[in-house]
Amino acid sequence: MSEIHSDNGTAFKGASNELHRIHQMLKTDQGERKQILDWCTENEIAWRFIPPHAPHFGGLWEAAVKSAKHHLLREIGNVHVSYEDMTTLLVQIEICWNSRPLTAIPSDPSDLKALTPGYFLVGTNLQSVPETSLSEVPDNRLSHWQLTQKRVQRIWARWYPEYLQQLQSRALKLIPAVAIEPGCVVVVKDDCLPPTQWPLGRITKVHPSKDGVVRLVTLKTASADSVVRPVVRLALLPVAETQSSRSDPCSDNKNAK
Repeated sequence: MSEIHSDNGTAFKGASNELHRIHQMLKTDQGERKQILDWCTENEIAWRFIPPHAPHFGGLWEAAVKSAKHHLLREIGNVHVSYEDMTTLLVQIEICWNSRPLTAIPSDPSDLKALTPGYFLVGTNLQSVPETSLSEVPDNRLSHWQLTQKRVQRIWARWYPEYLQQLQSRALKLIPAVAIEPGCVVVVKDDCLPPTQWPLGRITKVHPSKDGVVRLVTLKTASADSVVRPVVRLALLPVAETQSSRSDPCSDNKNAK
C-alpha cells in the first residue's frame, strides 16, 4: 500500500478526501474502467497526517521549511517587501531547495543523474534561467526584479555550501561509512555557480597517499571525461540502496522549526 505523509493543512485534507472519493467511485464501477479498478483496488493511497501543532513529527520536510525561513529572515530582516516581490522570492527559493540532489539514480552507470525533490513535483529536475551576478551592485541601483534576484543569489550563496557540508558529514556518519571508491557519484563544489546548478561527477580512479588515505580522485563529469579534484571539494551522494529516511540533510540538522 502506498502512503502519503503530510501536516493537517486544509489543502491536504481536501486532496485526501478527493483521492478516497475517486477510489470508491472506481471500486464500484464494473464497466470500461476495469483495468483502473483492479489497480486502485490493490493500491489505494493511504494519507497519513502528523499530529496537529507538532511540526517536529514532519522530519525532513519541516527541516527544509525551517532552513528556508532561517536564510530568508537573515537576508530580508525588517526590510519592507511588497507582496509581488515576496511571492517571486519565495518561489525562487522553493526552486533552489527542491533542486538539491538527494541520492544518485542507479539506472545507467554512464549517466550522471541524481534524484531531487523536483522529481516528486514535476517528474524531472527543477531549473532556472541563470541571471547576472548582482552581489556587488548597490541596492539603490537595482529594479524590483533585480533586487529580488540579488536576494535569491545571496540566499543561495549562504545555503549552497552549508548543504554540501552536511552531505559530507552525513556520508561519514552512515554505518558503515560511505567509502570513496570508483563508481561513487559526487557533487563537485564550485563557489561561482548560479542557483539550482549542481555539477555531478562519477569517480573513475582514486589516488591514495602514502598513508593509504584517499585525498585525490579522478572524475568523469558532463563536460570532461577526466578531471582531477581533491576530496575536500567533493560531496558524496548517499546510495539509494542504503539510504534511510533520514538521509536527506537540509541546511539545518534539527527537525523542529
